[in-house]
Amino acid sequence: MREDELRKTVREGYAKIVKKERSCCAPVSSCCGSTDWSEEISKKIGYTDEELKSVPEGANLGLGCGNPIALASLREGEIVMDLGSGAGFDAFLAAARVGNTGKVIGVDMTPEMIERARLNAEKGKYENVEFRLGEIENLPVEDNSIDVVISNCVINLSPDKERVFKEAYRVLKPGGRLMVSDIVLLKELPEPIKNSIDAYIGCISGAMMKDEYLKTIQDAGFENITIVAESSSPVACMVNDPTARAILTVIPPEKLNEIGMMVQSIKVMGRKP
Repeated sequence: MREDELRKTVREGYAKIVKKERSCCAPVSSCCGSTDWSEEISKKIGYTDEELKSVPEGANLGLGCGNPIALASLREGEIVMDLGSGAGFDAFLAAARVGNTGKVIGVDMTPEMIERARLNAEKGKYENVEFRLGEIENLPVEDNSIDVVISNCVINLSPDKERVFKEAYRVLKPGGRLMVSDIVLLKELPEPIKNSIDAYIGCISGAMMKDEYLKTIQDAGFENITIVAESSSPVACMVNDPTARAILTVIPPEKLNEIGMMVQSIKVMGRKP
Protein backbone atom coordinates (compact mmCIF):
# COMPACT_ATOMS: atom_id res chain seq x y z
CA MET A 1 0.00 0.00 0.00
CA ARG A 2 1.33 3.46 -0.92
CA GLU A 3 2.19 5.94 1.83
CA ASP A 4 -0.70 8.29 1.01
CA GLU A 5 -3.18 5.40 1.01
CA LEU A 6 -1.79 4.13 4.30
CA ARG A 7 -2.14 7.55 5.92
CA LYS A 8 -5.72 7.78 4.66
CA THR A 9 -6.53 4.37 6.17
CA VAL A 10 -4.97 5.30 9.52
CA ARG A 11 -6.76 8.66 9.51
CA GLU A 12 -10.10 6.95 8.89
CA GLY A 13 -9.41 4.40 11.62
CA TYR A 14 -8.73 7.09 14.21
CA ALA A 15 -11.70 9.17 13.09
CA LYS A 16 -13.83 6.16 14.02
CA ILE A 17 -12.27 6.09 17.48
CA VAL A 18 -13.47 9.64 18.12
CA LYS A 19 -16.94 8.52 17.06
CA LYS A 20 -16.70 5.64 19.56
CA GLU A 21 -16.99 3.01 16.83
CA ARG A 22 -13.94 1.02 17.88
CA SER A 23 -10.82 0.87 19.98
CA CYS A 24 -7.35 0.81 18.46
CA CYS A 25 -4.08 0.55 20.36
CA ALA A 26 -5.90 -0.39 23.57
CA PRO A 27 -8.50 -3.06 24.30
CA VAL A 28 -12.23 -2.45 24.54
CA SER A 29 -12.16 -4.14 27.92
CA SER A 30 -9.17 -5.07 30.03
CA CYS A 31 -8.11 -8.51 31.26
CA CYS A 32 -9.73 -7.68 34.54
CA GLY A 33 -13.08 -7.07 32.88
CA SER A 34 -13.25 -3.37 33.73
CA THR A 35 -15.80 -1.43 31.73
CA ASP A 36 -13.77 1.78 32.02
CA TRP A 37 -11.06 0.40 29.77
CA SER A 38 -9.38 3.71 28.93
CA GLU A 39 -8.75 4.50 32.59
CA GLU A 40 -7.71 0.92 33.36
CA ILE A 41 -5.20 0.82 30.52
CA SER A 42 -3.83 4.26 31.37
CA LYS A 43 -3.12 3.17 34.94
CA LYS A 44 -1.32 0.07 33.69
CA ILE A 45 0.99 2.10 31.47
CA GLY A 46 2.01 4.63 34.12
CA TYR A 47 -0.59 7.36 34.62
CA THR A 48 -1.62 8.28 38.15
CA ASP A 49 -5.16 8.72 39.45
CA GLU A 50 -4.43 12.42 39.88
CA GLU A 51 -3.39 12.78 36.24
CA LEU A 52 -6.45 10.91 35.00
CA LYS A 53 -8.76 13.14 37.04
CA SER A 54 -7.05 16.36 36.00
CA VAL A 55 -7.97 16.29 32.29
CA PRO A 56 -11.35 17.01 30.69
CA GLU A 57 -13.68 14.06 30.18
CA GLY A 58 -13.14 12.60 26.72
CA ALA A 59 -9.48 13.61 26.47
CA ASN A 60 -8.19 10.16 27.42
CA LEU A 61 -9.09 7.66 24.72
CA GLY A 62 -6.86 4.92 26.13
CA LEU A 63 -4.64 4.82 23.04
CA GLY A 64 -1.18 5.15 24.58
CA CYS A 65 1.55 2.64 25.39
CA GLY A 66 3.30 4.66 28.10
CA ASN A 67 3.40 7.98 29.94
CA PRO A 68 5.98 10.24 28.25
CA ILE A 69 5.06 13.14 30.54
CA ALA A 70 6.23 11.27 33.65
CA LEU A 71 9.77 10.97 32.29
CA ALA A 72 10.14 14.17 30.28
CA SER A 73 11.01 16.33 33.34
CA LEU A 74 9.03 19.27 31.99
CA ARG A 75 9.80 22.64 33.49
CA GLU A 76 7.88 25.88 33.95
CA GLY A 77 7.99 28.04 30.84
CA GLU A 78 9.01 25.34 28.34
CA ILE A 79 7.46 24.90 24.90
CA VAL A 80 6.34 21.33 24.26
CA MET A 81 5.22 19.65 21.03
CA ASP A 82 3.07 16.50 21.15
CA LEU A 83 3.29 14.38 17.98
CA GLY A 84 -0.04 12.69 17.31
CA SER A 85 -1.85 14.52 20.08
CA GLY A 86 -5.22 12.82 19.60
CA ALA A 87 -7.92 14.20 21.87
CA GLY A 88 -5.33 16.10 23.91
CA PHE A 89 -4.64 13.86 26.92
CA ASP A 90 -0.84 14.20 27.09
CA ALA A 91 -0.96 17.81 25.86
CA PHE A 92 -3.15 18.80 28.80
CA LEU A 93 -0.91 17.02 31.29
CA ALA A 94 2.10 18.78 29.77
CA ALA A 95 0.29 22.12 29.98
CA ALA A 96 -0.05 21.75 33.74
CA ARG A 97 3.71 21.15 34.03
CA VAL A 98 4.89 24.10 31.90
CA GLY A 99 2.39 26.55 33.40
CA ASN A 100 1.05 29.81 31.98
CA THR A 101 4.51 30.95 30.90
CA GLY A 102 4.94 27.79 28.81
CA LYS A 103 3.06 26.42 25.83
CA VAL A 104 2.02 23.08 24.37
CA ILE A 105 1.43 22.49 20.65
CA GLY A 106 -0.37 19.31 19.68
CA VAL A 107 -0.17 18.05 16.08
CA ASP A 108 -2.49 15.43 14.62
CA MET A 109 -3.42 14.51 11.04
CA THR A 110 -7.02 13.51 11.85
CA PRO A 111 -9.46 16.45 11.67
CA GLU A 112 -11.89 14.73 14.02
CA MET A 113 -9.16 14.38 16.64
CA ILE A 114 -8.20 18.04 16.32
CA GLU A 115 -11.83 19.07 16.67
CA ARG A 116 -12.25 16.93 19.80
CA ALA A 117 -8.98 18.23 21.30
CA ARG A 118 -9.98 21.85 20.74
CA LEU A 119 -13.36 21.25 22.35
CA ASN A 120 -11.63 19.61 25.31
CA ALA A 121 -9.28 22.60 25.59
CA GLU A 122 -12.26 24.94 25.73
CA LYS A 123 -13.95 22.71 28.27
CA GLY A 124 -10.86 22.67 30.47
CA LYS A 125 -10.12 26.40 29.88
CA TYR A 126 -6.56 25.71 28.74
CA GLU A 127 -5.02 28.94 27.48
CA ASN A 128 -1.50 27.58 26.93
CA VAL A 129 -2.43 24.72 24.56
CA GLU A 130 -2.84 24.87 20.79
CA PHE A 131 -3.78 22.06 18.39
CA ARG A 132 -2.66 22.13 14.76
CA LEU A 133 -3.77 19.88 11.91
CA GLY A 134 -0.75 18.35 10.24
CA GLU A 135 1.38 15.29 9.60
CA ILE A 136 4.19 14.36 11.98
CA GLU A 137 6.42 13.87 8.93
CA ASN A 138 5.90 17.57 8.08
CA LEU A 139 5.48 19.45 11.34
CA PRO A 140 3.71 22.82 11.07
CA VAL A 141 6.23 24.71 13.21
CA GLU A 142 9.46 26.65 12.59
CA ASP A 143 13.02 25.41 13.14
CA ASN A 144 14.66 25.49 16.58
CA SER A 145 11.49 26.60 18.39
CA ILE A 146 10.59 23.70 20.72
CA ASP A 147 12.12 22.69 24.07
CA VAL A 148 10.65 19.18 24.31
CA VAL A 149 9.06 16.83 21.77
CA ILE A 150 6.84 14.07 23.17
CA SER A 151 4.86 11.30 21.48
CA ASN A 152 2.79 8.39 22.72
CA CYS A 153 2.31 5.28 20.57
CA VAL A 154 2.07 7.24 17.32
CA ILE A 155 5.40 7.12 15.48
CA ASN A 156 4.92 3.39 14.79
CA LEU A 157 1.94 4.41 12.63
CA SER A 158 4.05 6.55 10.32
CA PRO A 159 5.13 5.05 6.99
CA ASP A 160 8.25 7.28 7.12
CA LYS A 161 9.67 7.11 10.64
CA GLU A 162 13.05 8.42 9.52
CA ARG A 163 11.34 11.63 8.39
CA VAL A 164 9.47 11.92 11.71
CA PHE A 165 12.64 11.89 13.79
CA LYS A 166 14.37 14.30 11.41
CA GLU A 167 11.42 16.66 11.78
CA ALA A 168 11.53 16.34 15.57
CA TYR A 169 15.23 17.19 15.42
CA ARG A 170 14.55 20.17 13.14
CA VAL A 171 11.98 21.83 15.39
CA LEU A 172 13.88 21.31 18.65
CA LYS A 173 16.13 24.05 20.01
CA PRO A 174 19.78 23.12 20.58
CA GLY A 175 19.79 21.15 23.82
CA GLY A 176 16.13 20.23 23.28
CA ARG A 177 14.80 16.88 24.44
CA LEU A 178 12.91 14.01 22.79
CA MET A 179 10.74 11.73 24.95
CA VAL A 180 8.64 9.09 23.21
CA SER A 181 6.67 6.02 24.23
CA ASP A 182 6.22 3.62 21.34
CA ILE A 183 5.84 0.05 20.13
CA VAL A 184 8.81 -1.82 18.65
CA LEU A 185 9.48 -5.40 17.59
CA LEU A 186 11.95 -7.91 19.02
CA LYS A 187 11.33 -10.39 16.20
CA GLU A 188 9.85 -10.18 12.75
CA LEU A 189 6.09 -10.71 12.73
CA PRO A 190 4.49 -13.49 10.64
CA GLU A 191 3.55 -12.32 7.14
CA PRO A 192 -0.25 -12.51 7.73
CA ILE A 193 0.07 -9.99 10.59
CA LYS A 194 2.50 -7.79 8.66
CA ASN A 195 -0.10 -7.53 5.90
CA SER A 196 -3.04 -6.85 8.21
CA ILE A 197 -4.41 -3.29 8.02
CA ASP A 198 -6.16 -3.75 11.38
CA ALA A 199 -2.84 -4.78 12.92
CA TYR A 200 -1.23 -1.68 11.40
CA ILE A 201 -3.86 0.69 12.76
CA GLY A 202 -3.59 -1.20 16.04
CA CYS A 203 0.07 -0.16 16.39
CA ILE A 204 1.56 -3.59 15.71
CA SER A 205 2.38 -4.35 12.09
CA GLY A 206 3.79 -0.88 11.41
CA ALA A 207 6.31 -1.12 14.24
CA MET A 208 10.05 -1.25 13.51
CA MET A 209 12.60 -3.66 14.89
CA LYS A 210 13.94 -2.26 18.18
CA ASP A 211 17.56 -1.83 17.05
CA GLU A 212 16.47 -0.19 13.80
CA TYR A 213 14.18 2.19 15.71
CA LEU A 214 17.03 3.35 17.96
CA LYS A 215 19.39 3.71 15.00
CA THR A 216 16.83 5.86 13.21
CA ILE A 217 16.77 8.25 16.18
CA GLN A 218 20.57 8.36 16.18
CA ASP A 219 20.77 8.90 12.42
CA ALA A 220 18.44 11.90 12.78
CA GLY A 221 21.16 13.53 14.88
CA PHE A 222 20.07 12.85 18.46
CA GLU A 223 22.62 12.10 21.18
CA ASN A 224 22.46 10.52 24.64
CA ILE A 225 19.75 8.12 23.43
CA THR A 226 18.50 6.10 26.38
CA ILE A 227 15.81 3.46 26.84
CA VAL A 228 14.22 4.59 30.10
CA ALA A 229 11.79 1.68 30.41
CA GLU A 230 10.58 -1.28 28.38
CA SER A 231 8.03 -4.06 28.75
CA SER A 232 6.31 -6.72 26.68
CA SER A 233 3.07 -5.62 25.08
CA PRO A 234 0.08 -7.50 26.58
CA VAL A 235 -1.39 -8.67 23.27
CA ALA A 236 -3.01 -11.63 25.02
CA CYS A 237 -5.15 -9.18 27.02
CA MET A 238 -6.56 -7.70 23.85
CA VAL A 239 -9.03 -10.45 23.03
CA ASN A 240 -11.91 -7.97 22.67
CA ASP A 241 -9.91 -5.54 20.56
CA PRO A 242 -10.47 -5.44 16.78
CA THR A 243 -6.71 -5.69 16.22
CA ALA A 244 -6.42 -8.86 18.29
CA ARG A 245 -9.50 -10.33 16.62
CA ALA A 246 -7.96 -9.65 13.23
CA ILE A 247 -4.77 -11.40 14.34
CA LEU A 248 -6.78 -14.39 15.57
CA THR A 249 -8.22 -14.86 12.08
CA VAL A 250 -4.73 -15.62 10.75
CA ILE A 251 -2.91 -16.90 13.88
CA PRO A 252 -4.08 -19.79 16.12
CA PRO A 253 -5.17 -18.61 19.62
CA GLU A 254 -2.38 -20.60 21.29
CA LYS A 255 0.14 -18.48 19.36
CA LEU A 256 -1.18 -15.16 20.70
CA ASN A 257 1.18 -15.08 23.69
CA GLU A 258 4.09 -15.83 21.39
CA ILE A 259 3.13 -12.87 19.21
CA GLY A 260 2.91 -10.73 22.34
CA MET A 261 6.52 -11.55 23.20
CA MET A 262 7.60 -10.20 19.81
CA VAL A 263 6.07 -6.80 20.58
CA GLN A 264 7.56 -4.43 23.12
CA SER A 265 6.58 -1.07 24.58
CA ILE A 266 9.57 1.22 25.12
CA LYS A 267 10.18 4.73 26.45
CA VAL A 268 13.13 6.44 24.76
CA MET A 269 14.86 9.72 25.49
CA GLY A 270 17.30 11.65 23.31
CA ARG A 271 18.79 15.13 23.12
CA LYS A 272 19.61 17.52 20.29
CA PRO A 273 23.19 18.73 20.72
